[in-house]
Amino acid sequence: MRMRPVGRNGLLLDCDDPDQVEAWRAELWRRRAAGELIAVDIVPAARTVLLDGVPDPDRTAALVAGWTPRPADPAAPTAEVEVPVTYDGEDLPLVAGHWGVDVPEVITRLTATRFRVAFCGFAPGFAYLTGLPPEWAVPRLATPRPRVPAGSVALAGEYAGIYPGASPGGWLLVGRTALTLFDVRADPPARLTPGTRVRLVSA
Repeated sequence: MRMRPVGRNGLLLDCDDPDQVEAWRAELWRRRAAGELIAVDIVPAARTVLLDGVPDPDRTAALVAGWTPRPADPAAPTAEVEVPVTYDGEDLPLVAGHWGVDVPEVITRLTATRFRVAFCGFAPGFAYLTGLPPEWAVPRLATPRPRVPAGSVALAGEYAGIYPGASPGGWLLVGRTALTLFDVRADPPARLTPGTRVRLVSA
């Protein structure tokens, strides 16, 4: 992990891989909850973790440099959300072709995978889900669709994701869910937050 300043009150942790991102995200959230770290926002991304709203970046950088993220405890209780999915996406045959299997096997693999929210982005409430093996990565569409319906479950690269609202998109559609993923009146507004475990179960 490498650390560098961002603006007047931010620090950016450059990580080696998604596992290191998750380790630092969990450690920094834990330290903040314990009162050992002051930061308005701790935001994970694909290969970085941003600490923003840090009153004393130099002091915080020195603290973080002395910390080692705790290894994940498989037995520790972790929030898990089951997302009921109707697997009827129009791109299922494309995914099956990339994986070299038939469509039922694609569905079997997706329902058996224990996903984790790595980070959120693209649109409010859009969670990037990790858990698929690297060899199952699939390309985006060459030309994005002008409108993807809300609740669409899709794959792109090494990630799975669920569109919380209708928007343009180039991910491969494998199904749909009626679950509400973003509600400004809820606390938190996003149903899926970093670190949350997710199962894409058959509806």
